[in-house]
Parts: sequence; C-alpha cells; structure tokens
Amino acid sequence: MKSVAFHNLGCKVNSYELDVMQQMLEEKGYEIVPFDQIADIYIINTCTVTNIADRKSRQMLHRAKQRNPQAVVVAVGCYVQTDSEGVQMDESIDLAIGNNRKKDLVPILEAFLEERADKTLNGTTIIDINAPCDYEEMTLTRTAEHTRAYIKIQDGCNQFCSYCVIPYARGRVRSRRAEDILAEIKGLVANGYREVVITGIHISSYGIDFDGSKHYSGSSHLIELVEQIHEIEGLDRIRLGSLEPRIVTEEVAKRLAALPKLCPHFHLSLQSGCDETLKRMNRQYTTREYLQGVEYLRKYFEHPAITTDVIVGFPGETEAEFAETKAFLEQIKFFEMHIFKYSRRAGTRADKMPNQLTEKQKSARSEVLFAMEAQHSQEFRADYIGKTAEILWEDKREIAGVNYWIGHTPDYVKVAVAADDVDLANQISTVQITDFLTEEILLGS
Repeated sequence: MKSVAFHNLGCKVNSYELDVMQQMLEEKGYEIVPFDQIADIYIINTCTVTNIADRKSRQMLHRAKQRNPQAVVVAVGCYVQTDSEGVQMDESIDLAIGNNRKKDLVPILEAFLEERADKTLNGTTIIDINAPCDYEEMTLTRTAEHTRAYIKIQDGCNQFCSYCVIPYARGRVRSRRAEDILAEIKGLVANGYREVVITGIHISSYGIDFDGSKHYSGSSHLIELVEQIHEIEGLDRIRLGSLEPRIVTEEVAKRLAALPKLCPHFHLSLQSGCDETLKRMNRQYTTREYLQGVEYLRKYFEHPAITTDVIVGFPGETEAEFAETKAFLEQIKFFEMHIFKYSRRAGTRADKMPNQLTEKQKSARSEVLFAMEAQHSQEFRADYIGKTAEILWEDKREIAGVNYWIGHTPDYVKVAVAADDVDLANQISTVQITDFLTEEILLGS
C-alpha cells in the first residue's frame, strides 16, 4: 500500500477537485497521510491566479521533493496549464497533469508508477494540457469537512478580464448537467452533509453553453438550478459562490429570497469602485449597476452578508481613481473584502498597459482598505449582539484555554459557545449572541 499526501492551493473549485482526487485514491486502497509527513506520493493541486500563487505552487512542489527525494511528486491544475515550460524544467516535478485530466488521476498515476518501476522514464512527464472542451465529470461522496460540501457546477470562463489568466488555465465555459449535480447532492445529504456551497469558475455563466451562447447574458439557468437543489429533502443550507454583479436583478433577488434554505450570504466580485478602472479591467458593468444589485439584495433579504474582491494598484489607477473606489466601498459597507494587490500576468492585456504602479504604491493603498474592511466587518458582526441566531456547529476549538464549539450563522458569521458534555458536531441550534469572543468570533449562550 502506497501512501499519498495532498496539498491544495487556490479556489473552492480546486478544493472540490482535490476532495474527489483523494476519494478516488482512497477507494483504490492508497493510504492518505498529512502533507507534512513522509509519503510515497505527493499531489499538489496548484493555482496560478497571481504571481504569488505561482510561487507558492512551486514552493510546495519543492518542499515535497525535499521531504522525500524518492517520492513521486505530482503537479496538477492551473499552474501546469499556464507554465508548461517551467514545469518541464522543474526537477522537483515527476508527473504533471492538466485540468482536463484530473478525473483520470488514478490510471495516469498507476501507469506512471509502472513505467517508473521499469526505469523507462526521464525528466517530467506531462499529461494533456490542451484546452478542455467538455465538462470533466467528477462525483464527490464525502469531504474532509463533515458539515458542508462544495459542489462544482461548471468550469471555465468567457469573460477575459484584462488582468486574468484563468480563461487560459481553465478554458471556456462548460456546464455540468443538472441531473448529475442533483444526484451528487442527494448522495452527500444521505451521508450526513447539511450544507452545500455551489461553486465553479464563473457560476453566473452556468448553462450558457446549453443555449449555444458564448458570453454571460443574464441566463436564468443558475437560479433554476438553485430552485431544484432547494427541493432536496434533508438539505438544510445552500450557499452560493461568487456571483457576477449583473445577474442580481430585482426578479432574481425576489426568487432567491423565496428559498428559505438559501443562505443570505452573497459574494459579488467588484474589483474596483471606479468606472474608468472597471473599463480598463474589462469588467463590463458600472458601479451604478453594481450598487443596484446590492440594493435589491438588501431589499429582499434582512441583513444579508455581502462580500467582494477588490484589486488595488491596477495599471493607470490614479490617486483620484483610488479615492473613488474608497468612497464606493464606504458607501456599500461590505461584510468582508478580499483585497489583492494587482499582479502582472504574462499574456494578459493589463501586463502591457502603461503606468504600472510600484509595489510601494500598491501596498500603501491596500493597507488603507484593510483598515476599512476590519471596521466594516466588525460593525456587521456587532449587529448580532443581543439577538438570536441559528448556528450549524462544525468543530471544537480551544481559545484562551477554554473549549468552544464553533459554527456559522446562515450569513457566515462565526459563533462560539462554551463546550460541555453535549456533542454539537453537525447539529443546528439557536443561540443568544452576547458579545465578541475574539475580533472575528461572536460568543453565544
């Protein structure tokens, strides 16, 4: 029996795919061990969304080979797709598998191990990094988490934002059949999972390939899918991944609000609060349209958690443009913001744009937004104090010498209660919120 260690970098789609790959190897009899232990095989699911992600992917590949020079080190995913030359030259990598062959991990790995035993291999073996054309069907029955599971409904992106390499790493939009999605969720619910997170590379484009479209056009396929998922018996919570702002019309907000299982937690990717910057990014919406979507959600949901992504220091971003972004963020008051310094990516239009900002400028601006995010996030959580909330309990943790059960509200606010002899794992209960336990965790009783 060979031992296998996994490490995941990047998005929720990568997390889902890694869970499936681990499941496949477990079913074939491989022993799964922690990544920091000696293993016969190391599998790193890589990311390439930024230069930092590329660097972390390389670091983890090199760390695996250093930990056991005799091990087979396997690079999988987006970094493999976008830098095949670098992968080929990297002596730490034995086997590299493209995004469209993850479902074939077991036969690819076993064929490689057989050839390696026969000593017929030299250098890095790269398996199929051509752009994928069809949806790669994978089915999950269990995950490392015991309460929620990520459900991948589509792959690829047709948006081609000027700074982004993901369409090159993941290919064009390919949607999964609704019957396969529903069957997977029903299987997970039967295995005890109470919450699912709908994820993909660009879930708002779900189903456009069913219609023969090439670009997002306000398709209702996603909403129809969520309504079907809502009918699954035994499922308690549905959480949506990142949404295209333009999808949030008044009709969509009203339909979503009619689904009690849907968590009022919406990630609307913004990237900039300045219209001129959005144009250079090729984001295809305005701040006015974005604000309208937020207002619809706040009209039909009570106290929804709205989160976003913001890129600071995009090429040509002036002090005035950054001030516009800052003012817009102040106006919205997000529950959480994921703030990124612009990262140049070879092959994108933004990489060739004039007026690239310095790291010092980008760092100074990101610090301003981090401070704002901390304030707004705490204000959102503070609104819970003195109220009751329904919590899905996930795990037990020691904080300042005291054991607590930790869980989340439907809008993804983290809550803790003192642990007693009752096992709350994977249970849902209502608690009174009394105070802050830490800056990011509320205390319930």
